[in-house]
Amino acid sequence: MRHHKRSRKLNRVKRQRVALLRSLARSLVLHGGITTTVAKAKELRPFVESLVTESKKGTLASGRMVTIDLCGSKEAGKKLKETTVARFINRHGGYTRIVKLGRIGKRVGEMARIEFVQ
Repeated sequence: MRHHKRSRKLNRVKRQRVALLRSLARSLVLHGGITTTVAKAKELRPFVESLVTESKKGTLASGRMVTIDLCGSKEAGKKLKETTVARFINRHGGYTRIVKLGRIGKRVGEMARIEFVQ
C-alpha cells in the first residue's frame, strides 16, 4: 500500500527520476513553459518552486546549489536568478501553474503545460 507516499516514481529508478526532473526544470527555466504529461508536471512543480525560493536568497552558495540542480547549466542558473526571480521578489510561493491540455493525438496519458505565472 502507498499510504502517505508523497512522490511519484514515473516508472524510473531514482537516478533516472532525478535526471528527468533536473532536465525538465532546466527546460522550464530556459523556455518559460513546457508541455509534458500531467504526472511529470505535478512532480516538477515543487522541485522548481524550491529552486526559485533558493535562488531568491541571492547568496553564492544558493546560486551554486541551483546551478547544480539545473543539470549544471550556468545559462539556466543565470536566467533564473536575473529574470525569473526578479518577477517574484514580493511573492511567497506559487510561482508555477499547470494547465491541463487533455489527450493529444493517440496518447493514452493526459498532457499538461507547466509555466511560470506572470
